[in-house]
Order: sequence, then structure tokens, then C-alpha cells
Amino acid sequence: MAGIDDTRAFVPIRIAILTMSDTRTLADDKSGNLLAELATKAGHAIAARALVADDIESIRSTVIDWISDPYIDCILTTGGTGFTGRDVTPEAITPLFEKSIDGFAAIFHMLSYQSVGTSTMQSRACAGVTRGTYIFCLPGSPGACRDAWDGILKLQLDARHRPCNLVEILPRLEEHRRG
Repeated sequence: MAGIDDTRAFVPIRIAILTMSDTRTLADDKSGNLLAELATKAGHAIAARALVADDIESIRSTVIDWISDPYIDCILTTGGTGFTGRDVTPEAITPLFEKSIDGFAAIFHMLSYQSVGTSTMQSRACAGVTRGTYIFCLPGSPGACRDAWDGILKLQLDARHRPCNLVEILPRLEEHRRG
């Protein structure tokens, strides 16, 4: 049965949060602030936080820097996953993925459908792993970020979650490079 196994120890991870916006600042970044609050409340450390314009090179540069930082285990992005001309987060980040986490988008849309109905089809939420770092690209709305955290990330980023979770395999993500 899926759930938290209280006989196992919680293992905090280090999370970086990146917001894509042409109009917000860190002070009024509701989605980024929410993700930071939820991750901290869950026991994780916020390793970095930034806000960049909706620009492929700015987004990609920040993500590449964070992937290269051994102190960062996971990157959560918010914003830029829609269809408008300025929504370029998937274009900036998915080429960096070594492996896609396709199940994330499937589960996200299932959860989002319960909240916003068919409007979930307007999100290009996605996830992947690169050089031992998890990357989750979330929509820019606080509701979507809460759905993703409460319904997926809170559990998968908890080493106590059974039958499996992303934290327990974190040390093995780079094993192909060791040989």
C-alpha cells in the first residue's frame, strides 16, 4: 500500500526554485513563495532561489548553473508552461533532460483536471533528470503549484514514501558515469 512508512528516516534534500516571469519580482512571486514555503515545511532546504525573464537563454543558463552545483538535488520551476508566445520554459529546459519523467505530467494532469477541468490541457508541465538533478517544470499559478506539491512532489521527495520514491534513488542517478 502506498504511503509514508514512519519506521524510515526522513532525508531532507536541497531544492532550488526558479520562477519565470516578465512581470513579477521575488517579493510578489506567489507561486515561488508557495513552493519555498511547502518545501521548507516538509523539511527540505532551499538551496537557491531566482526569478528570470521568460527568455530561453536566461532560463537555460540558470538551470545549467544549478545542475552543475553539487549542493542542489532538485529544481522546481514555475511559470512559462502555457502556449503564449512568451511561454518558453519547456523549450529552454527539456533539451537538457537526460531522461524524461513522463509519469509526472500524466499524474499532474490527472490531479489538475480535478481542480480546473479541461483547462489542464493548456499546461505543458514536464519533468526530467539531468546529471543527478531532478527538474520539475510547473505552471505559474499557485493552485497548480499546490496541486503538484501536495499530490506528487511532497510524497516522491520523501524518502519514507512507499513503495518507492525519488529520494532513495538519488544516489544512483549518476552510476552510469562511474564506470
